[in-house]
Amino acid sequence: MYPDRMMMDSAEQLERMQTAFAMRDRRADGQFVCAVRTTRIYCRPSCPARRPRPENVAFFATVKDARDAGYRPCLRCRPDDAGRDELAVAKVLQAIAATEERLTLESLAAIAGYSPQHLQRVFTRRVGLSPAAYARALRQRRADDASSDARSVTEAIYEAGFTAPSRFYDSMDGRMGMPASAWVNGGAGVTICWADVATTFGPMLVAATDKGVCRLAFGEDEIALRERFPNARLMAGGADFQALLQRVVSAVEKPGSDNTIPLDVQGTAFQEAVWRALQAIPAGETRTYAEIAAAAGNPRAVRAAGSANGANNVAVLIPCHRVVRSDGALGGYAYGTTIKSELLRREQEQMRGKS
Repeated sequence: MYPDRMMMDSAEQLERMQTAFAMRDRRADGQFVCAVRTTRIYCRPSCPARRPRPENVAFFATVKDARDAGYRPCLRCRPDDAGRDELAVAKVLQAIAATEERLTLESLAAIAGYSPQHLQRVFTRRVGLSPAAYARALRQRRADDASSDARSVTEAIYEAGFTAPSRFYDSMDGRMGMPASAWVNGGAGVTICWADVATTFGPMLVAATDKGVCRLAFGEDEIALRERFPNARLMAGGADFQALLQRVVSAVEKPGSDNTIPLDVQGTAFQEAVWRALQAIPAGETRTYAEIAAAAGNPRAVRAAGSANGANNVAVLIPCHRVVRSDGALGGYAYGTTIKSELLRREQEQMRGKS
């Protein structure tokens, strides 16, 4: 063990923990804790707090070891909950894998011993997808695996848990991005190029795979990107990425000017139907959530359309800013109504200039 009864004694293991702590790697949460000698506080490896000097950090195998050494838990990252969260997510993953039935969030929450809302947050943070999206991706992967055999496609579809062939083809038609398995596994096996750039809307993060843009967000940084894709390889892009980046910046500064930028996103069938409906809104125009739900094929799913709108990973390129409330008010926007209003103003100004 390290000084202060730390958990591992090899230089390689120490380096791995130091790297996990420096990178705020959520995959290491629950495996060990990091303690700061100057503050006498211990944290999860992913704690968002400012990093101390390396010589002031100690590593412990368990929260009990850290407490016994005189440290107290961080009130920001709550390291004592990490092991419980990991166990809860493991139970839910096992339950989803064990059945072909659609399990409700409430039933999964009962298995985990959490409230539905808390399970949704914990599961999404650790897995990268909501429980429902993970279950759907798993069913698709089962269908892919089953279809590789010599059996008929129809038999494979039923074996994968779809109630009818039409449901399978509806779910697979028009898929928008990287394999579902990559999203389920936090971008495992995927290389993502990224950059922070200055825009007139403020700092903007752009990230892309070799297929297209997978994240566009205002005010985010590398830490947030690593939390979203913890298992992906993140790197600065070469000439191809720089060319794409310039196109993206131009498309943001003049929203609606370039609708051909390739995207690499993944969602449920309904989410992707909503995103396609958003892309079909002409620049300078708006639609209500009810209109988007109808365009996505389910007029009654207004609330779900709003949720799908909020799950959009590529702001502006999938123009969720073009959705307003039924009374004409702007409604919410993940990056603030000031940016939403300015995006619409610029689009409308450009359209007037073309008329």
